[in-house]
Amino acid sequence: MTYTDQLNREIQLSKTPKRIVSLVPSQTELLVDLGLEALIVGVTKFCVHPKHIRMSKRVVGGTKQIHLEKIKALNPDIILCNKEENTKAIIKALKDIAPIHISDIYNLQDCFELIKMYGYIFGVQRKSLELISVIQKERDQFKCRAKNALPKKVAYFIWKNPWMVAASNTFIDVMLAEADFTNVFKSEERYPEIDLDNSKLKDAETIFLSSEPFPFKEAHVLELKSQFPDKTIRIVDGELFSWYGSRLLKSFTYFETLHH
Repeated sequence: MTYTDQLNREIQLSKTPKRIVSLVPSQTELLVDLGLEALIVGVTKFCVHPKHIRMSKRVVGGTKQIHLEKIKALNPDIILCNKEENTKAIIKALKDIAPIHISDIYNLQDCFELIKMYGYIFGVQRKSLELISVIQKERDQFKCRAKNALPKKVAYFIWKNPWMVAASNTFIDVMLAEADFTNVFKSEERYPEIDLDNSKLKDAETIFLSSEPFPFKEAHVLELKSQFPDKTIRIVDGELFSWYGSRLLKSFTYFETLHH
């Protein structure tokens, strides 16, 4: 059987995979929610959803550094990767172990495409389509409730020392728009480093400090509040802005709370 991943790479599978190594946390959670937990044999140390997954599966490293021999020993039928989270060196090192499926996510349509791909590859088409339908319903309901709201201007910080924000050409930027916010750094690319006297930052009504990848705490809120006393500053759940699998089921309800 021939499948295509999101980089348009062809993948040859002789049968439905029964032994899966996932090197992407959001995709691990997606597999579980598609009813495929029993087929997962290897995960990363960052695969934190569901909470028990790292206790019941072999941890094979992180998303940037892997234990190649541990993966080989698991004898996987397929390895699931992501273009942004996993390096080219990792992909190259894994190519002789098992077929590799690589995701490449920029927007919700890419998310839905990936869920459909997993549905076909792992024989759970019905569950995959049901999951997409529920996410779309959550999105539509949020959009309906927010249709008369005026989008607030926000800056979304992902790192400190140096200060870094999410700009355009990122999934976070897409999700900010989905959440009915206007990203003041949209004119820039990817994850630029900024100074706190940046003129775009002055335009923001609200500053979001993401819970990941940098673990922002209340002390950072107070630090910024002293410099920007007139702005709303809050820590937000980074997973609900950047995880593109089944965690999307919770995103739109969460977005509504941010507007209140």
